[in-house]
Amino acid sequence: MTDLDADAVIAKLGLAPLPVEGGLFVQTWRSDDDPVPAGTATYAAFTADPDSFSAMHRLAVDELWHFYAGDPVDLLILHPDGTHSTPRLGSDVLGAERPQLTVPANHWFGAALAPGGTFALFGNTLAPGFHSGLYEGGGRDTLMAGWPSAARRITELTRPGAALELPPGL
Repeated sequence: MTDLDADAVIAKLGLAPLPVEGGLFVQTWRSDDDPVPAGTATYAAFTADPDSFSAMHRLAVDELWHFYAGDPVDLLILHPDGTHSTPRLGSDVLGAERPQLTVPANHWFGAALAPGGTFALFGNTLAPGFHSGLYEGGGRDTLMAGWPSAARRITELTRPGAALELPPGL
């Protein structure tokens, strides 16, 4: 568990709830004002709130994740061949955590604090940049049918009845 003051970090960075996907975020860089920017970067965070996680989704471009501070983050990545992986984002490089990782385009994925964690600060970078048209939310039943070996984790990283599309302009 981290000794960071999560509320102070959230306030200092101006993090706010991310609709549909979940967690807290703020966009820190957008290359231009085009509807499809060349690149974007964000700060993001998860807290101990049980609903603080990134729901299963996929993007049409690679997404680079960066770890900054706090407790590790566990990702679930569903690969097109029916397998899955569970990389851990964190600062303990010698203990198999990764300070940076890439989620390949068109792979379903979600993320949450590692068990016992209370706060994590991380970031995401995309090129081309993020826009709501890149995002596709994942339905629990569909994902569990395709990746039954990851059913428990898919259940933890989906919200039944939740919207699967981001609001326009996000």
